[in-house]
Amino acid sequence: MTCYDRRDVGLLLLRLGTGGVLAAHGAQKLLGWFGGGGIAGTGQFMESVGYAPGKQSAMAAGLAEAGGGTLLALGLATPAAGAAAAGAMAGAAALHMPNGFFAQEGGYEYAASLGLTAAGLAVTGPGRLSLDHALGHVLDRGWMVPAALGVTAAATAVVIGARNRRVQRAKEGEQEALFEE
Repeated sequence: MTCYDRRDVGLLLLRLGTGGVLAAHGAQKLLGWFGGGGIAGTGQFMESVGYAPGKQSAMAAGLAEAGGGTLLALGLATPAAGAAAAGAMAGAAALHMPNGFFAQEGGYEYAASLGLTAAGLAVTGPGRLSLDHALGHVLDRGWMVPAALGVTAAATAVVIGARNRRVQRAKEGEQEALFEE
């Protein structure tokens, strides 16, 4: 019988909690579960906040959250899973950034916490209580961590940058009143 240490149990708890939350958020976007809008409703929302095209943005965010979260919970392909989830949460944090840090004010606190935890798991690895460990870490090699995080960071920067430019152009098209009525 294998003896697991506190680190393995702690990583399992982090993976199950973070992965479960992310998977549920992804299911809201993809399937409309848990009060979510599904692809159609989430796509309309994404379009309204500058992530265009909306339907494809909803699909990408939903797959990154549901897929990344599920894989994190299982401890499978941990570098890619953590990177995908972190990228989705960076997009969510960018949306909430104008509201400040704290979630109670609509800020990015929650998205940042989930994203940093996912990235931390990608870097640290899943521990011995994982499918990656059971499969001999074939999907969890050391080189995969910087590759997954680097590719995700680049793609996320492009997506957030394009969204920010769309939002800025929309604001430039709005004219503020010169005088108060």
